[in-house]
Amino acid sequence: MTQPNAQNTPSPQAANAFRRIVVVGGGPAAHRFAEAMHARGLSGWHLTVLTEEAHAPYDRVALSQALTAVDTDLTLGDPALWEHPAVTLVRGAEVAAIDPETQTVKTMAGGVLTHYPYDELVLATGSDATRLSIPGAEHTHVYRTLEDVWTLNQQLALLGAKLGRTVNTAVIGGGLLGLEAAAGLIKLGAASVVINGGKWLMNAQLDEGAGQALGRLVAAKGMNTTAGVYPEAIQTDDGGQVTGVLMADDSVVPADLVVVAVGVRPRDELARGDDGTAHHGFELGPRGGVVISDGCKTTVPRVWAIGEVANFGGMCLGLVAPANTMAEIVADRLHGGDATFPGFDTATKLKLSGVDVASFGDAFARSEGSLEVVYADPARGVYQKIVTSSDAKILLGGIFVGDASPYTSLRPLLGRELPAEPGAFLSAAGGGDAPVVELPDDAILCSCNNVTAGGIRDAVNGCGTCQGQDPVQDLPGLKACTRAGTQCGSCVPLLKKLMEGELAKSGIAVSKALCEHFAMSRPELFEAVRALELKSFPEILARFGIDETAQAGRGCDICKPTVANILASQHGEYVLDAGRGTLQDTNDRALANMQKDGSYSVVPRIPGGEITPDKLAVIAKVAQDFGLYTKITGGQRIDLFGARLEQLPQIWKILIDAGMESGQAYGKSLRTVKSCVGSTWCRFGVQDSVAMAIELELRYRGLRSPHKIKLGVSGCARECAEARGKDVGIIATADGWNLYVGGNGGATPAHAQLLAKDLDGDTLVRYIDRYLMYYIRTADRLQRTARWQEELPGGLAHVVDVVVNDSLGIAADLEAAMAAHVDNYQDEWAATLADPERLRRFRSFVNAPESLDESIVFVPERGQIRPATELEKTQENGPVLIATHIPVRGADALTN
Repeated sequence: MTQPNAQNTPSPQAANAFRRIVVVGGGPAAHRFAEAMHARGLSGWHLTVLTEEAHAPYDRVALSQALTAVDTDLTLGDPALWEHPAVTLVRGAEVAAIDPETQTVKTMAGGVLTHYPYDELVLATGSDATRLSIPGAEHTHVYRTLEDVWTLNQQLALLGAKLGRTVNTAVIGGGLLGLEAAAGLIKLGAASVVINGGKWLMNAQLDEGAGQALGRLVAAKGMNTTAGVYPEAIQTDDGGQVTGVLMADDSVVPADLVVVAVGVRPRDELARGDDGTAHHGFELGPRGGVVISDGCKTTVPRVWAIGEVANFGGMCLGLVAPANTMAEIVADRLHGGDATFPGFDTATKLKLSGVDVASFGDAFARSEGSLEVVYADPARGVYQKIVTSSDAKILLGGIFVGDASPYTSLRPLLGRELPAEPGAFLSAAGGGDAPVVELPDDAILCSCNNVTAGGIRDAVNGCGTCQGQDPVQDLPGLKACTRAGTQCGSCVPLLKKLMEGELAKSGIAVSKALCEHFAMSRPELFEAVRALELKSFPEILARFGIDETAQAGRGCDICKPTVANILASQHGEYVLDAGRGTLQDTNDRALANMQKDGSYSVVPRIPGGEITPDKLAVIAKVAQDFGLYTKITGGQRIDLFGARLEQLPQIWKILIDAGMESGQAYGKSLRTVKSCVGSTWCRFGVQDSVAMAIELELRYRGLRSPHKIKLGVSGCARECAEARGKDVGIIATADGWNLYVGGNGGATPAHAQLLAKDLDGDTLVRYIDRYLMYYIRTADRLQRTARWQEELPGGLAHVVDVVVNDSLGIAADLEAAMAAHVDNYQDEWAATLADPERLRRFRSFVNAPESLDESIVFVPERGQIRPATELEKTQENGPVLIATHIPVRGADALTN
């Protein structure tokens, strides 16, 4: 987790010039309030955030990720917020009491009492997990904080080692949190049963039909459930080890570990006296929580409450959207505004891999005269319901299980007139495409961040509030500008659809066409070529090209290299044969990277960075004999610069005779697999990272893809190979390998995200096969893995479903495609040298077999050479120039 600065509290003298805000609590609501204050300006303010946790505010919604991958960073927002001179984050600060009369907050840390005076106080204390009051409850775990999920992960590992078998777990509570906890435990290798006292799962959000459908879906995921019976006690053996859960009907659910996820209760103890009743003038709700007005004020002057501790309309809710809204309201009010809280949005979407569930509005049709339009298919685990007014026009709510695709479009229409009859929106009923929905400007598109459709339109059309005055034209830019889609992510499909619609209205083409010659996108063209087994550009252009261009037989510098790349990915044939050479760009035609002066670089493959002294000597001899500049690359290879086109075959013959091959630094393909030294030599290594890196590089060498691919393998968690900065990163653990995907460097760097953990070698390779081949088939032209992964509907969760769970049923096909690549691989330079016709390409001038390009000249520098500048080429008394037509032998040539 990020370690922000907590030492920028103003001095007592300086503090007099500030209005002091103290926030009690360091969860998402507190973080959003700090962001909202920062966005509106902190001039004249000083903000102190007191959190009892050891971490900066993190995303509690994503706790399930930290359960299965303890190194997941859930830190919210930009850490630079906590470096602002007007902001102080104090961690490990447990608030002991507040005193509204003296306007002081008291904290206790390490036995030291500290006083924080305030001018405005914001209570953002959140809630605690509800614990059971049954015998043996002290032996259960809860699921609320990072420490909770880290403890669960550790306990599961210890129990597995101790018992020597699969650990049986029981999760008490069949709501959102309980199901997510059970899914995480199963992912960690445990068996899990969900115990729900209600008659069906998620009974607070779903009706019986939906609950029964959900039960079938989770059962298919290996999750057992019991419903309608409450637990009576937790059973243990003489040593205190949990053995089971005794139920009210005297049955016993076997369990080695029990998690309780039956709800939360607001942490309102600071507003209570020793007798548990309201204190200091606060008003408390009947079920707890500090009562607030629609301006988020409490009944105590200068004290506000936001998030789960705030009681509005008799309710406290643990949802992101209302907490964010409250935080924004308080920030607005403190800056002189009059924003009001509109009430709770109770919409819910289950974040469970492979299980689609959503509920919103009046899901139980409690409104007078309401109608329910239902489609149910119990066998498939599909249930869809739309609730409307009595005239079937106004949308009041809905429930979707098994297929929640209508949820995204319908939720912003809550309380509005539907554009078509309700049944048209039940996608599972097979009635064709749902009606096109034109959202009004005031419709909330992203409830987590209270972003309206109008706000999205403003950003796309150039409102000037972000990115200068330029309109936003891509999804990452739109997220950064508006915050929409940055938390739960359920609105992203609609966000993208609305953005593209607005761009089209503005006359900005939002076409999926590859170029003017192909109306198809790259993924569409890839699949079409694969299905029809086409093998040449003329065939593909004739079959799929836009009519007038197809008949002319034309192409362009977009579609030609793309088609060449597709053909290379599918067939693995020599890339310059059968007319494919004319499709390639400059580098691929030369099988080398052209440099700024027209010379080329040579990069032999050095798998995993491991090379013998003999091969090093050969590379050194080539560099000396041909007068080449040498540079160690970031991918643990040696790059030789300054070769002329006609020298490339001579150089490569020497290298290939020595047992080396092309490193394909010129292609949109695998570049390198970087590795640390691993367990063979390093005293910290836990796996042989070098051997794994070599295996992977030899497997994926020559693999053509939409963009370059880089891999990294680290032998331990110290991460010396920087694996999480790679498209595919592998980090060793004591139990196997953790697999990360979607990391990129470049102008917009991205950390790779955990796909699966503690894998054996065979499973690791199988998952990488699937991931890379799925990327190759579905990414756009020149799209890196990070952007591809981000823009896929469902993002990383979808990738996990496809790669790990085989949700599309294509895993075997992807593996077979990769196996075909491995079987058909041939080194392109070895193939070139073996064919005199292929060698004819490597001449500077076609009518002069031995002519040389005398325009390429170099300047000696630091014992090597560099390209001469245009000025240096014309200066009479300039530096010594080395003409490339002069035979170069050894270091003496640098001074001749």
